Amino acid sequence: MSVPLRELPDTARLWIYGTDRPLSDGEREALVGDLRAFVDVWTAHGAALRAGVEWVEGRFAVIAVDEASAPASGCSIDAMVRRLAALEARLACSLLDGTRVFYRGESGEIVGCARAAFRARAAAGQVDDSTAVFDPTIETLAELRAGDLERPASRSWHRRLVDRPAGRS
Repeated sequence: MSVPLRELPDTARLWIYGTDRPLSDGEREALVGDLRAFVDVWTAHGAALRAGVEWVEGRFAVIAVDEASAPASGCSIDAMVRRLAALEARLACSLLDGTRVFYRGESGEIVGCARAAFRARAAAGQVDDSTAVFDPTIETLAELRAGDLERPASRSWHRRLVDRPAGRS
């Protein structure tokens, strides 16, 4: 059953999917509407999942499940991924590419690129450990509410991509 994210507990399990490009208002509405319709009937082993969907930062689909009522199962997660893949095809965008890095550009826009490109930008001095990055691997709604989606690269797994070996400038 679909509920607003604000009604879910901090312990709710989280999945975050970033789009490879900004979506138009119509595309965003279609994506969020489709995902809300999906979570309205989302089940795990026949039990309705209490879940919510939200669009954040103009670039990320957030899906959260209150696993206290019923935990998401492998099959239910697979169903979510299949729905996202169908949305990718319908909207001609990428949502499931877990190798994409998202960061805030100089003018405040969210930039998405491959990890190798982000590492190259770090080597060129275009991004560094103070660059604001987005971490879609956060796992709970509490982390999202605490602002952990966006943080300096130095406080995220992204630091491995900007760290330079000793002796390099």
